[in-house]
Amino acid sequence: MKIYTRTGDAGTTSLVGGRRTSKASPRLDAYGTIDELNSHLGLLRALGRQQLTAEDDAALLTVQNRLFNIGAYLATDTADLPMGPDTPPQGLLDSDIEALEQRIDALDPILPPLNSFILPGGTTAAAQANVARTVCRRAERHIASLQAARTPVHPLVPTFVNRLSDYLFILGRALNAAASCPDIPWSK
Repeated sequence: MKIYTRTGDAGTTSLVGGRRTSKASPRLDAYGTIDELNSHLGLLRALGRQQLTAEDDAALLTVQNRLFNIGAYLATDTADLPMGPDTPPQGLLDSDIEALEQRIDALDPILPPLNSFILPGGTTAAAQANVARTVCRRAERHIASLQAARTPVHPLVPTFVNRLSDYLFILGRALNAAASCPDIPWSK
């Protein structure tokens, strides 16, 4: 496989299936941000190697694989999907959302209760979890923009991305707590 093809030099790219589209397309904003999020999760795993529990490292690895599936799905025109817009992304299941909820439910009770908004920061890994969370929220907005433009998106996609941002918030707090680094409350 050749790394450079020169086919995108004029500002277009190929969707899965071969259809060309502008690199300024909302579809590319959506799957490009999913790709960016995946890179941030890779950095989180690298930075947090000493802090992440085996369960959270495994959860993040699974999430990275699911994000690749979501990216491929968003890079495919729904007309090219076998069952049209009702086709879910390959490999993304309700159980993936449930797994994120289980991690949230496992981490939340061991954290101090929140009495105010908190600032991102603390340990390097926790700060990176919050960077990933904000990129995740941006991906969610791009997916919502696709839906608002009447581009069908299977409901598993925005649900998974929304739950992932919740998990990343709790994970950041858990990483700080494990390092005895208290949350930083927002000071008005």
